Amino acid sequence: MGLINSVFNTNKPIRPYYLGALRVDMHSHLIPGIDDGSQSMDQTIGMLLRMVDLGYQKIITTPHVMFDYYRNNPETILGGLKAVRAEVKRLNIPIEIEAAAEYFYDEYFLKILETEKLLTFGDRELLFEFSFGAKPNNIDELIFKIKTNGYKPVLAHYERYIFFLEEGIEPAVKMREKGVKIQMNLNSLTGHYGPAIKKQAELMLDNGIVDYLGTDCHRIEHLDILEKNLDKKYFRKLRDLSFQNKNLL
Repeated sequence: MGLINSVFNTNKPIRPYYLGALRVDMHSHLIPGIDDGSQSMDQTIGMLLRMVDLGYQKIITTPHVMFDYYRNNPETILGGLKAVRAEVKRLNIPIEIEAAAEYFYDEYFLKILETEKLLTFGDRELLFEFSFGAKPNNIDELIFKIKTNGYKPVLAHYERYIFFLEEGIEPAVKMREKGVKIQMNLNSLTGHYGPAIKKQAELMLDNGIVDYLGTDCHRIEHLDILEKNLDKKYFRKLRDLSFQNKNLL
């Protein structure tokens, strides 16, 4: 038996996926007190320290902009970012932090898309999301408006939209053909959001339609769950795939 093990490496330890390979996380909620993410500076710093431990070099945090719940704007977001940066500098934490936003598709978004300067990352990339349960109307028109206003659309956590589950990845494929980049939550691969969403996330990776991976971190427990699952099959598969996160460094 010992000879078999030595030849076929059956006892070789499983090497977890190293998140540092991504370099940049481009979806999180770390500015304290402005949405459903971090509620204090201590929570923010705790999450940032854990992200450093996980290998990230840069965080682009993306607070919600949602008219009915979180009426954030560049002033509230960038003001919060300034405070976080000051604390990161004071504590000498070795991580870079920027801010964009996660825009919810509603009438308010359509209004500010036409009239205001929105917060983006990279090369004017605009992170947006849908309601999880109800399929929105006029998705093609929305994509067109985002692009004609000079932004590059990035759809947040495609795998979590219930209305896309029966259709599988086909809607994502069609959106990518129209110039939309697709972001997937890493914790979708852990089963944190349920088995159907995990299956959708795996299907997305199998078909190579994920442009960005994000933690979508709201609280430190999200990072705990992620860290415990980095040795699982689909996390190890990430080593063989290419994502655009590192281009944001």
